[in-house]
Amino acid sequence: MMQALDSTSTRPYLIRALYEWCTDNGLTPYVAVLVDDSVQVPREYVKDGEIVLNISFDATSSLKLGNDFIEFKARFAGTPREILVPIGRVIAIYARENGQGMAFPSPVAGPRVDDVPKPVALAGVPDVAPKVVPLPQAHLDNDEPPEPPRPAAGPRPALKRIK
Repeated sequence: MMQALDSTSTRPYLIRALYEWCTDNGLTPYVAVLVDDSVQVPREYVKDGEIVLNISFDATSSLKLGNDFIEFKARFAGTPREILVPIGRVIAIYARENGQGMAFPSPVAGPRVDDVPKPVALAGVPDVAPKVVPLPQAHLDNDEPPEPPRPAAGPRPALKRIK
C-alpha cells in the first residue's frame, strides 16, 4: 500500500489539467517559473529571478508536459530555443486573458520537500483568526450569564483581487 509521503507530486498533474482547461476554453496558458541553474531558458528574459512562458500550441513546438520537466521549443526574438523547466520550479500556471489558474509554493533550497499545493496568504486580506477576550472578574462571582464579547471595532475584512 502506498503511503501519502511515498506518492508522486500532484504538481505535474495539476499543470496538465490547467493547461487542458485553458486550451479547451480558447485561453492562452502561461507558466511562471522561478529560475535557477536547473532551468534552461533565455536568461535575457529573466526578471527578478523569474520568467513567464507562453506554453500555448501556437507559441511552442514539441511541447511535453511530463512528470519531471516541461520541455518545448520556442522562438524568442526570432531565435529558436530549447526550453527545459523542472516541474518543481513552476510557481504558477494561469490563463493570460483572465488570470485564472493556480499558484504553487516556491521551491526551497536544500532537500526536496513535498510540493503539494498549500494555501497561500493573499495580499491585503487581514488575519481573521478569532481573538480571545478575557471575561471581567465580576461575572465569575454571580449567577448571571456573562455578556458575549463584542468584536473589535475596525474596518470589515474584504478580499481584494490582484491581477
